[in-house]
Order: sequence, then C-alpha cells, then structure tokens
Amino acid sequence: LQPRSHIIIPSSSLLHTTMKLSLALATLAVGGASAFSVNQNGGLRTSTQLNVFRQPIMAGNWKMNPTTESDALNLAIGFCALVDTLEDTCGLDESDTCTEVVLFPPFPFISKVKDIVSEKGVTVGAQQVYYEDKGAFTGSVAASMVKSVGCEYVLCGHSERRTLFSDSDVNINAKVKKVLEFGMKPILCIGETQEEYDLGITEEVCAMQVSKDLAGVSKKDLENVVLAYEPVWAIGTGLVCDAEDANKVHKFIRTVLAKMYDEEAAQSIRIQYGGSVTPESVDGLMAMSDIDGCLVGGASLFSDKFARICNFKAAEE
Repeated sequence: LQPRSHIIIPSSSLLHTTMKLSLALATLAVGGASAFSVNQNGGLRTSTQLNVFRQPIMAGNWKMNPTTESDALNLAIGFCALVDTLEDTCGLDESDTCTEVVLFPPFPFISKVKDIVSEKGVTVGAQQVYYEDKGAFTGSVAASMVKSVGCEYVLCGHSERRTLFSDSDVNINAKVKKVLEFGMKPILCIGETQEEYDLGITEEVCAMQVSKDLAGVSKKDLENVVLAYEPVWAIGTGLVCDAEDANKVHKFIRTVLAKMYDEEAAQSIRIQYGGSVTPESVDGLMAMSDIDGCLVGGASLFSDKFARICNFKAAEE
C-alpha cells in the first residue's frame, strides 16, 4: 500500500461527487432516515458486540476468464483435486464449521463447472444478472435463468460493473432484491476508489453504498446477503489494504448496518474482503475479527493458489 500524498488536487468531477455525497449524508441525518448517526467526536455510535459465529466464505470470481470451456473445466478439476489434500482442510459440505466456497465462472461454463465442483460441496454463482424477468434486453441474463442452471449466489455491485458498465446504486438495489426474490444469495460489493481513499472519505462512500444498495431489504432477507468490501484501488493492482485497516472498515460497516437494522443483524452478516488477495496475505486477513472471508479475483485462476486461500491458517486461540 503506497502512502497517501501530502498534497492532493482532486478533479472537478470528484469534488462535485464529494459535495453531493456530503449533502446527501447531511440530508439523511436531518431527515432521521440515516443508516448511521455521527457523534460529537466525528465517529459513529457503536453497540455492544454480540458473540455470534459467522461461517467463513471464500469466493473465486473468474471474471472473463479462462478463454475456453476446456480450460475452465481443467481449472475446476485442478482445484477440486487440491482442496481436500491440503493440511487442516475438511469437506466443504460437512458442517457449518467448514469454509463455504463459491466459484463464479463466466455464464457459458456455469453448468459444467457445477457438475465438477458440487461433488466437493463447492457451489457456483453468476457474476451478474439483470433486474427484469424477461424481455427485449439483448445480452442480459435474468435471475431465473441462472437459478435454473444451479446458481446459488450472484455478485451485485462489483466495481467493474459500476465503472465499466455504469451500474448505478438504484440498479444494484433492484438486482439485490431480484436475486433474493428468486431464492439466491447476493454478494453485494462496495468500496472506495483511489481518489476517494486519498480524500479520506472511505467510510462515507461505504455507508452511502450500503444504505442505497440495501434499501427495502428486510432484516429477514439480510440473512441471505453477503457483503464484500473491495477497495477499488486494490483490485487487480497487486496492492492489498492492510489487514487491520480493512478490519476497521468492516467494523464500520457493521455500525452502519446496526443503525439500518439492529446489532444482531450487523454482527450476523458475513463481510468478505476483496482486492488482490493472495496465499501470502490471506492468513493475516482471516485473523481479523470482522473479516469473514475473501472475494478472490486473479488468484482464483490458479488452482493451487485458490486452494491454499480456501484452506487459510486460522489464528490460534
């Protein structure tokens, strides 16, 4: 992680965004609909932490990789061959004390990858869906479609969908609710850009995304939601947010959720970290109190690396 610059000259567009963000936060607070409230020290009010168990969850997002079906199947086979041979592993479908593992292959490979990995208790998910059920939406995929081929999870709000495909918080919220409607589980991705990080507004950005993207989601439905904190500047760059810094953001997110729902909901939800996770960094991340798993990109394309990540070394009691 590179140190912040002492002198920051943000772009005019970012200043405009920051001003709108500050205004929106102030409006929420005044209106009493805020997901959080600020105390006199500028921090957030926190509640007593509950003693709850959260099952670890590791997810491999293959993105637009690999390039052929045969390569995808070989990757799945290689991962399955390794996942049960590493030290201290257990069958992923044995009990809630084992690590849950989800793979997100490209759409054309989902069914055949599922046939391979399901024998190991590994589930599959879709990298995204559209919020309409059917119709003239060329190139889009409906929740019912991915459900019918065995998907149990769907990524919602990944930074690449937000930036490259202009996925707005309104659309992301609609997708989250559509995924839940069809009995699947959304992994909702949130996180700040490099410019937002340099401006010191990580918490404000995450709070706004959580508040907007979970609008209208009940506490009961929240039980089937997983959050993934992905600092955008760490995705695919080789930079990894320091484990303790990431954990602070995860704790902050729980304070936001506690105001939106209650402390039980905030402490029960699983929050992953994503952003250039590697076999070398996973143990430190998973030793943190509020990091419940990882959303893995590049390393999930190597069976040995992803198997090691899934079999992270738990911190000694």
